[in-house]
Amino acid sequence: MASIRDIKRRRSSIESTQQITKAMKLVSTVKLQRAKQRAEKNKNYFHTVYDTVTSILAKAGGVEHPFLKVSEGKKKAVIMISSNKGLAGGYNSNLIKLVTRDPRFTKDNTKIYAIGKKGKDACVRMGYPIMKDYSEAIEEPAYQDGMQITKELLTAFKAGEIDEIWLAYTFFKNTVSHIPTLLKLLPVDMEATKPEEEEGEVEEKKAPEAPMNFEPEDEEALNLIIPKYLASLIYGALVSAQASENGARMQAMDNATNNASEMIEHLSLLYNRARQGKITTELTEIIAGADAIS
Repeated sequence: MASIRDIKRRRSSIESTQQITKAMKLVSTVKLQRAKQRAEKNKNYFHTVYDTVTSILAKAGGVEHPFLKVSEGKKKAVIMISSNKGLAGGYNSNLIKLVTRDPRFTKDNTKIYAIGKKGKDACVRMGYPIMKDYSEAIEEPAYQDGMQITKELLTAFKAGEIDEIWLAYTFFKNTVSHIPTLLKLLPVDMEATKPEEEEGEVEEKKAPEAPMNFEPEDEEALNLIIPKYLASLIYGALVSAQASENGARMQAMDNATNNASEMIEHLSLLYNRARQGKITTELTEIIAGADAIS
């Protein structure tokens, strides 16, 4: 059995840890409220942009454009949005598994564009090539970040360095539900369902009633539409991922605080038992000594 000093030292250590987890929970709660508002405001825009662009391209018929060219898809680019910090439960590991365990993404055919140090470090350990690191973008997401990433990806896409662009992020459904999501950005998949569709929200897809006419010419119009489409989706994913990260960290710190309370209660019980046992032993020795003298 551990000594009274060891129990007291361990209880003191856990109490200090509990104070830290409480503070981190409060910080995450404040950050979550701000990030949650941004994510919920952007959610409708995110879905509308995706639906509108895919609808336009579905009605475009036989339009030929470099951004719409479907290839064998041997060279894939994955924008992986994780966090820069840990202590968020399974937030980062679930996203990493979503990409690395997908048979479509191998070390030989996949290039990672990392947003978040945790995802980047994990991919480096597993042997995936990291093309760019935009980890600072997840701290304060801005539309300009999405535009910068889009510009570099489309340059590589037009140069033939990549054939497909994918987005891996965590969708913020609500405070306690965060869904790792994988979305194909280019070439646009006409058969794909709406990103992060919830149960009961899937609508039957109808065939286009009339072809889409572009003004000005289709190539010029798509050169304007597709970069904005990609930038909007990347920005929406950044905002959603930031809210999910803070929600996951708040839950993790709340669980850690509760576990610390249980451990402190258990150690307090052990401490009282050990202390009571020591007092009983000392009283027994005093009584035995008194009896011996008398």
